[in-house]
Amino acid sequence: MKNILAFLDGSKYSQSVCDHAAWVATRGDSSLEFLHVLGRREGTTETKDLSGSIGLGARSALLEELAELDGQKARLVNKRGRAILDDATARVKEQGVTQVSTTLRNGQFVRTMQEFESAADLLVIGKRGEASNFDMDHLGSNLERVVRATHKPVLVASRAFKPINRMLIAFDGGASSIKAVEDIAASGIFAGLDCILLTAGADNTRTSKRKQGAAALLTEAGFNVDIQMRSGQPDEVITSAVENDNIDLLVMGAYGHSRIRNLIIGSTTTEMVRSCKVPVMLFR
Repeated sequence: MKNILAFLDGSKYSQSVCDHAAWVATRGDSSLEFLHVLGRREGTTETKDLSGSIGLGARSALLEELAELDGQKARLVNKRGRAILDDATARVKEQGVTQVSTTLRNGQFVRTMQEFESAADLLVIGKRGEASNFDMDHLGSNLERVVRATHKPVLVASRAFKPINRMLIAFDGGASSIKAVEDIAASGIFAGLDCILLTAGADNTRTSKRKQGAAALLTEAGFNVDIQMRSGQPDEVITSAVENDNIDLLVMGAYGHSRIRNLIIGSTTTEMVRSCKVPVMLFR
């Protein structure tokens, strides 16, 4: 993971995004790019219908004034965006990151992300955005869209960064969880972390065999692996393990089913990101 792309929006999670991105960058000697995307509606004011009893001259004057206000707001929004990026750069440099770049863009968020993700090995995003509150149950509006739109790993930053020493890999034998194990084993970023390889629910021969193979791969890479199988619903089992086993980082596959099916049966991915108070690394 030599190139990291981190998204900033000025929310309360922005500092945490900086700190999580810096943690990865310093451990992997990686380059870090901060991207701040200005929505299409930012920097503009909605012009109302000025027809009716207002005379033509008055309408023209008001339209000119609104245009000037639009320009002023756009300049302020851009200035704020640049300040967010400058503050982020200073913050990560203090933590030892040497390769930092920034980009300020206007456009639709996911499309802009897709434009930049090709050069990245990892994306970092906050759990909630600028319009959200810490106490709200739902996630940021862009989070699921980003995870579904990219095939790059996504690190979802928790509310505040804490030292990461112990990780839990939720393993179900599926393609995304196997990819997670392979990437973790191949990357030096996670070297030295304690590792729990957890399967939730009923075990079977196929999953057990794949779990043993995953454990062997991690062991060969130098990890001390604790293999566990716990019965119960995956979201409940994983949440309990994160809370009771002093887990600092949750690693799991993301969105194995379609949006329509998730509406019917729910999504373990969404529930884990929503409820867990630790950063979550998602693989697809």
